[in-house]
Amino acid sequence: MSTVADFYNGKCLLITGATGFMGKVLVEKLLRSCPGITSIYLLMRPKGAMDVKARLDELLHSKLFDQLRASSPEVLRKLHPVQGDITLPALGINDSATQELISNVNVVFHAAATVKFDEALKLSLQMNVMGTKRILELCHKMENLLAVIHVSTAYCNCDRGEVKEMVYPPPIDPERLIQLVDWMDDETFNHLTPKLIGSRPNTYTYTKALAERILVQEAGDLPLAVVRPSIVAAAWREPIPGWVDNLNGPTGLIVGAGKGMLRTLHCKGELVADLIPVDIPINLLIVSAWYTAVHRKKEMVIYNCVSGMERPVTWGAIRDHGMTALRSNVMNDVVWYPHLHFTPHKVVNTMAVILKHWIPAYVMDTAARLTGKRPIMVRIAQKLDRAAACLEYFTTHEWKFSNDNVQALWGVLSEPDQRTFNFNLSALHWQTYMEQYCLGTKRFVMKEELTTLPTARKHLNKMWWFQQAWRIAVVIMSWRVLMLRSEAAQKAWYALFRLLLRMLTYLPLVNKI
Repeated sequence: MSTVADFYNGKCLLITGATGFMGKVLVEKLLRSCPGITSIYLLMRPKGAMDVKARLDELLHSKLFDQLRASSPEVLRKLHPVQGDITLPALGINDSATQELISNVNVVFHAAATVKFDEALKLSLQMNVMGTKRILELCHKMENLLAVIHVSTAYCNCDRGEVKEMVYPPPIDPERLIQLVDWMDDETFNHLTPKLIGSRPNTYTYTKALAERILVQEAGDLPLAVVRPSIVAAAWREPIPGWVDNLNGPTGLIVGAGKGMLRTLHCKGELVADLIPVDIPINLLIVSAWYTAVHRKKEMVIYNCVSGMERPVTWGAIRDHGMTALRSNVMNDVVWYPHLHFTPHKVVNTMAVILKHWIPAYVMDTAARLTGKRPIMVRIAQKLDRAAACLEYFTTHEWKFSNDNVQALWGVLSEPDQRTFNFNLSALHWQTYMEQYCLGTKRFVMKEELTTLPTARKHLNKMWWFQQAWRIAVVIMSWRVLMLRSEAAQKAWYALFRLLLRMLTYLPLVNKI
């Protein structure tokens, strides 16, 4: 028997951000492990020519829901799309749908946000800060509300070396910035962005910190908790080991390295890489909602969902495990033999990027034009450069996150609930996980079938021999240039050559002795 699953019997839920990476996993997990749920409302906005019903159909036909479609297709009818937009007043929900939510919803999971690190500050404020404010306004009207769970990030306080499970003073009063959104133009906002975010690396972490302050100011007596995951990565155990559906964060680096295009990265390999498999924060979200509803606290509870406290792993180990996996579970059409070098010094890495990324990219695009093919390598190099720049702050800094509240919550769970809603990392084996992660990236992001592995491995073997030939050619060409320009090098070469001849002359005498 599961106490947590039983809590959800007969409950109605509202989820924002259901089409995002974490949102998809949350919806699937709730339907699969909490079958007694009455209904789940999904706040969604139309996208292009697709209305919210079409977007829901697209969501349910993803690989993630294969198991549910096969075993329990009836539970999918519990999902109800609600057209809305967190950037609009009153969330853009019509009156009848708003009243339905007010009357029925018991638990709210607010996961909608822009997670783009380089998002314009004005849009980031509208989604991450004002969107949170609007969700709270709706929650205050709900007649049967039991719990509100807000998804934040462990890096909203990345300007601190040690981050505890508490809300820190914001960099600025969010209300002052919200007032600016209404009248200040985008160009002025963009000009002010570097001064506003200060020591924080991007608008994402900045606005997430402001959103937490909004929670403190606006929550009132709402039963509220905050879950702060670190760097969310592919699934560990469920619903599918290695499942991931986007190129954000480390996944983009895996693709770049696996294709042989990402050769160097500004990273300090000895620092802890706080990756967290997506199923861990999802289970924590579900359990924290149960605990918040059953044990109502006067103060908002923060949960730092991190791996560095239980199962720390360095960036260097992640790279080593990842490269081993990428050379076994090979991606199709690699352009160079996969190898990734970490450079702790920014200037040295910049030079390496020019030599290993930009020059080869221009050479290959020139060759493509001469042969009548479409040049794409420079554009790919630009994307890799932007992705590496977004992660640079996190690969060159380290934080100490406390997670006492997470550990305490784990301690109150029954054994059945610990099995069903696991968020304990003690059994995580990073090498095996990275194998699953790399394979999942190949299958679910690159859409490459496992049947292509034999062909991909043959191609990789050819690229290995090509790499060796290239290295030999570079050494020979470098030596030739050195010989032509340096008399000292010539003398050294001739001296070495005479020494080798003498050794060959004395070799028969040594054999006789």
